[in-house]
Amino acid sequence: MHTNPQELVARFIEARDAIRAAFRLENDYAYPVCAHIFLAAHRPVEAEKLDRCKALIKSTTGPFSSFRGNIRLPLICMLAAGDDPEGRWDRTQRYYKALKEDFFSSEYLALAALLLGDTVKEADVPALADRGKALYGRMRKEHPFLTGQEDSVFALLLAESSRSDDELIEDMEACYALLDERFPKGDGLQTASHVLALSDQAPEEKARRMIELFDGILAAGGKYGKDRQLPILAVLSLSEGSVEELSSGILEIDGLLSVQKGYRGILGLDRRTRTMHAAMLLSLPDRQPELMSATAQQATLAMIAAQQALMCAVVASSAASSAAASSASH
Repeated sequence: MHTNPQELVARFIEARDAIRAAFRLENDYAYPVCAHIFLAAHRPVEAEKLDRCKALIKSTTGPFSSFRGNIRLPLICMLAAGDDPEGRWDRTQRYYKALKEDFFSSEYLALAALLLGDTVKEADVPALADRGKALYGRMRKEHPFLTGQEDSVFALLLAESSRSDDELIEDMEACYALLDERFPKGDGLQTASHVLALSDQAPEEKARRMIELFDGILAAGGKYGKDRQLPILAVLSLSEGSVEELSSGILEIDGLLSVQKGYRGILGLDRRTRTMHAAMLLSLPDRQPELMSATAQQATLAMIAAQQALMCAVVASSAASSAAASSASH
C-alpha cells in the first residue's frame, strides 16, 4: 500500500494527462487504465517512446488486426512501459499465432499474448494454451451466459498455476457462490472470482475479506459499484493491511481525485468509477518486487490480472459506445 497518497495521485494525473496529450479522442476510460500501467511499472510516460510503439504496431499489422482495435492504446502503453519494445512486440506476435491454435482471434487474445510473453517461455506456450483452453471450456460449462472471449485472458493466466484444474475451478466456483450472496450476478462478479482464484487462501477467507472491504467503504461514506468495479476490489482485498486501513485509504485517495480535472463536476467520471480508480491506485505497491513479502507479491500478481480486467472493460465500453453511435446515425 502506498504511503504517500498525495504524491501517488499527482503522478497518476501527470501520467494520464501525458497519455491524453499523445493520443487525443480516445475512450475516456482508457486514459486512467493506461496511466496505471506506467505507475505499476515504475516508469514515466515518454512521448517519443509512445510514438515509437504506435508506429511499431501500425507498420507490422493490417487495419483489421486484433492489435489495432479498442485494445490498441493499452497495448501501446504496455510496450512503452517496458524494456525492449521491439523484442517484446515480436515475441507477442509469435505467441499470438501459437494461441490461435486453441482460441479464436480476438483483442483479448492479443492482450493475453503480450502478458504471457513476460512470464512464459516460448516452448511452453502450446501446452499452456491447451490447459487454458480446457479451463476456459470448464468456465463456459459453469457459466455459459457469462463466459465470453475476455475470459480467455484469465483462463490463460490461471493456466500458469501449479494447482490442478479441479482445484482452480472449485476455488473460482466457491468464491463466486460466496460473493453471490452479497453482489449481483454478472461479468464483474465472475471476473472477481477469477482474480481471487490466483490466491492460495481459502475461498471463505478471501470472499469474507472482500465483502468486509466493500461494506467498510460504504460505512465510511463512500460509494462503490457492483459490476465492472468488483475485480479491483478483489485485488485490493488480497493486499496487506486491515480492512479499516484499506477503506480509509480508498476514501483518502478518492477525496484527492475528486478535485482533479476529469473527476469533478457533472462532466467528470461518475463517483463509483472514481472510487474504483482510488482502489486501483491503492493496490499499487510502493516497493520494488524484490523487497516485497510473499503475500504482497501474490497480491501484485492479482493486481496485474485486475489491470487486465480493466482493459477488457475498456474494450467492452468502447465497443458499446461505437455501437450506440452507429445506431444513432441510422
